Amino acid sequence: MFEIEYKGANSVIISTKKSTLVTDPKLSLVGLKDVSTKDAVELATEARFAINNENARLNIESPGEYGVGEFDIKGIAAQRHLDSELDPQISTIYRVEVNETRIAILGNIYEKLSEVQLEDIGLVDILILPVGGNGYTLDATGAANLTRSIDPKIVIPIHFAESGINYEVPQDTLETFVKELGAPVEEMPKFKLKQGAPLPAVLTIIHLARA
Repeated sequence: MFEIEYKGANSVIISTKKSTLVTDPKLSLVGLKDVSTKDAVELATEARFAINNENARLNIESPGEYGVGEFDIKGIAAQRHLDSELDPQISTIYRVEVNETRIAILGNIYEKLSEVQLEDIGLVDILILPVGGNGYTLDATGAANLTRSIDPKIVIPIHFAESGINYEVPQDTLETFVKELGAPVEEMPKFKLKQGAPLPAVLTIIHLARA
């Protein structure tokens, strides 16, 4: 079994009984407490979202292939949302496999991915991506289009307007993305999946409460 917990902004925690992975833990950028990555895999979609904890099990913030604990991780270079095609690709998309479940984690990337990037992401069961928009990250339309291109069974939206989070620019509400994608929604504090358990038959939005 593994579970996914949402901490705010682009940060989630994926954990099994033996291993923990934390994405974009530097939440002090948005007025929250940084997420501890001690003894965990620290995964940053951009270098500025990392805390580079020297006590982390492994710090990852660039493309490559990594196997650590119960996680098989593949990092894929991507263009940031605000950059042009001429700028260096300093964002990283991650494909994480845990207990035979395939998870794609997207940061603040440009909404159009190449065929090569989509092939590198491959078949995905769960997609985690920001939806807040307003020039900073994927907006509802871009996030919905990417969701359809990647075609997961579950999409977990993150980085949307919530009280207590001070984003650099105002973010759209989760409802905007839900309306754009038009998929059923399930709300829960954490997403838990037992090994071998079936995934939804149709694309489902999982709305995780911020922990």
